[in-house]
Amino acid sequence: MSATTVSGLEQVIVAGTPFAGRRVGLLTHPAAITSDGRHAAHALLEAGCDLRALFGPEHGVLGTAQAGESEASATDSSTGLPVHDTYDHSVGHLTGMLAESRIDVLVVDLQNSGARFFTYESSLYDAMAAAAPIDVPVCVLDRPNPLGGRLVAGPVLEKEYSSFVGRAAIPVRHGLTMGELGRLFAAELGVEAPEVVRLGGWDPAKLFPATGLPWVPPSPNLPTPISALIYPGTCFLEGTNVSVGRGTTTPFELIGAPWLDRTFAERLRDAAPAGIAVREAYATPAFDRYAGQQICGAQLHVTDPGAVDPLAVGVTVLCALRDGWLGRLRFRDKHFDLLAGSDELRTALGKGASAEEILAQWREPARRFAEVEREPYLLYPREGEC
Repeated sequence: MSATTVSGLEQVIVAGTPFAGRRVGLLTHPAAITSDGRHAAHALLEAGCDLRALFGPEHGVLGTAQAGESEASATDSSTGLPVHDTYDHSVGHLTGMLAESRIDVLVVDLQNSGARFFTYESSLYDAMAAAAPIDVPVCVLDRPNPLGGRLVAGPVLEKEYSSFVGRAAIPVRHGLTMGELGRLFAAELGVEAPEVVRLGGWDPAKLFPATGLPWVPPSPNLPTPISALIYPGTCFLEGTNVSVGRGTTTPFELIGAPWLDRTFAERLRDAAPAGIAVREAYATPAFDRYAGQQICGAQLHVTDPGAVDPLAVGVTVLCALRDGWLGRLRFRDKHFDLLAGSDELRTALGKGASAEEILAQWREPARRFAEVEREPYLLYPREGEC
């Protein structure tokens, strides 16, 4: 399938010598590639860009680190450029890092997942906050939101729950590209909006496969567009004692624990949201939660990607666990609440609210965000219901 969408990276290369006369730093990772598979750093250098330094987010510039980890600062073997680890550092530390690099512009090329708690969004937010005091402008090379840009869903973050898994008061599924997020973040931070090199030919109504662009996992645990589609819902389980399949071949599609049994899959099958089929599944994770132990659970098979609401999937799974295994299910309260953006989801589950009741609570705030609050920051026309 030929690409129908042109990334910001390729747009800036086609336009001529990128960032001519400016020393460039690049915040990036392995998913920042051209349509023919060249990494952003190589493509920019080949186009005559004066690239001086690379900056790595969670998982690192090379993408070798697991969740919650990054690659140490070093020298990139393929370009000879210094690599700086930015993951989860303070804004003050990042400002010093940028100043020491002596760059004239910080370019950000990160393929996001489309979910608020994916930390590349926070990396962009913090980089913008860090660059402002030393007058280093930020430029975002835009990429498609894998979940599309039309649908918005899930709980809106309350500011007192701001953290590295969510900086701004936006829903979990926000429907924004990184360029659009940068514009929204700038308004919240009170800093200059980033320059955005826009996408060409992107249709916000469609999911990632429709772009024709190659999928490179933006995280080791989002190996396919399907795992990215499910992730905004099943990631809530990271705040519990249930495995989301890290350490298996189907992360975020496989849900399980040693204390579950085959009736979990049966319960989920009876309640399965649109576009999802459920099978009983067993696995032994190679790492992460329950590493080396056999878990029983369910695999969520996407039968119709366009019909899937990942937030409905996640809440349905949580309700099934609560209703069948209340004595075994445990919440890591703080982490769960940071992912959800408040304590409302955990409280609603504790009070016995149904999946539909929980989802209904989120609809009006999500609609208001989609139709009013995000409108000033959009770069691509949206049509249809949000």
